Amino acid sequence: MIKPIYGLMAEFETPTALVAAARAAREKGYRKLDAYSPFPIEELTDALHLHHNKLPLIVLLGGIVGGLAGYLLQYYVTVVYFPINIAGRPLHSWPSYIVIAFETTILFAAISAVLGMLALCGLPMPYHPTFNVPRFALASRNRFFLCIESRDPLFDRASTIEFLETLEPREVSEVAP
Repeated sequence: MIKPIYGLMAEFETPTALVAAARAAREKGYRKLDAYSPFPIEELTDALHLHHNKLPLIVLLGGIVGGLAGYLLQYYVTVVYFPINIAGRPLHSWPSYIVIAFETTILFAAISAVLGMLALCGLPMPYHPTFNVPRFALASRNRFFLCIESRDPLFDRASTIEFLETLEPREVSEVAP
């Protein structure tokens, strides 16, 4: 019986080789890819098609909810719960609500940004299967890695190893789950 694996990881020496490998893997039809490098590589974002980001929408919704919450809280307190008529001013004096509504908009948007980023990145993640690859520690120093996950519809252990070998990596490793 063949042991299940998380995926296959290829190690490359240069960022150019990693970007070329990621492009070749996308062209071949692989979609469940991940790349690891010691520094950001702009071309890698294009090669892996990582352009769709939900974080701006999460921050916008958080800001809208915060602004409405701040405004409605003030409205409830001054009009419904504890109405006081001072010098004939109207109970619903909306210009005085703007400052607090603005502040709660910023607060909720910032909290949404932090929590949304953590959720979308899958953090906190104290363990990841790629940590099982002995040479993966070099990803924080001077090596570049491309991982094709086994849950990819095109993944076949033998043919994927064969494909990764054609990209001329330094080494191809199996990633244990």
